Amino acid sequence: MHAVRLHSFGPAENLTFERVEDPRPGPGQVRIAVRAAGVHLLDTALREGIQGPLPELPSLPTVPGREVAGVVESLGAGVADVWLGRRVVAHLGFAPGGYAELAVTDVDRVHEVPANLDFAEAVAMIGTGRTAMGIVQFAELGPGSVAVVPAAAGGIGTLLVQYAKNAGATVIGLAGGPEKVARVAANGADLAVDYRDPEWAGKVRAQLGGRTATVVFDGVGGEVAREAVALLGPGGRHVVFGWSGEGIRDGSPYLVEGVSEQVLGPVMMQKAGGDHPVRTLELRALAEAAEGRLVPAVQRFPLAEAAAAHRALETRGTIGKVVLEP
Repeated sequence: MHAVRLHSFGPAENLTFERVEDPRPGPGQVRIAVRAAGVHLLDTALREGIQGPLPELPSLPTVPGREVAGVVESLGAGVADVWLGRRVVAHLGFAPGGYAELAVTDVDRVHEVPANLDFAEAVAMIGTGRTAMGIVQFAELGPGSVAVVPAAAGGIGTLLVQYAKNAGATVIGLAGGPEKVARVAANGADLAVDYRDPEWAGKVRAQLGGRTATVVFDGVGGEVAREAVALLGPGGRHVVFGWSGEGIRDGSPYLVEGVSEQVLGPVMMQKAGGDHPVRTLELRALAEAAEGRLVPAVQRFPLAEAAAAHRALETRGTIGKVVLEP
């Protein structure tokens, strides 16, 4: 098969498209003919050798990628025959291997792809959608809510805007540059604003006409987060799930005591509860997409151009979830 491999940590150019041995499914596993593989900002950090929130860096050489969708084409021992030929999607967890024409994972991680979703959309929902479902647990949204979404043109931001609108909230979507702002407006935000404009916060206050924000969904951090939090009224919440604007290597979240709440992975899982919280959030995300309530934004790259996908993601040159297609 063909796959994208990383032989040494470093820049995007270190990702090479090459021929490798086909992986073999072990007991309880399936092998998927990959039709779409998700690219995450964390992938770019791992490529550079930055561990980030993961327990350890992968051993080299490695095939990056932890989200795949495709068709089950081979079964390991103990897996029911009914899985063969099914359209599926899976998050591989901490195991790499997604940037490839074939990927192996435990059958317990697999979900059937809803009939009305394509593979790229399914990949977006299994990772980005799962995270969005985890984030919204921390805010009570309704007709009286005013939600501010920085990075509203991104994969998570797109879904947060839709979810908040569906709940009846007034939504203010922030994005960088005219093209992204236009996408945010088309996605349904009541007010789409360019955070590169130094006067953006004042313009939002004028548009709100005395109302204040009730929640800020913040995955950006930095100055944008500081100004967004200043829009909150009494009792408002700052829900922090990342700080991409500060960089994974040296960055840190913008936090205000009594207002901010960090809701990274373990906190999301605890909130979701149950014996299988990850799967619970994945199922919620896929159901929202299957019913048409959430529609992920996807930007597609050929598998062979994984390096270009990484560069675009790192320079904020993407809109929506980045997906590789063999």
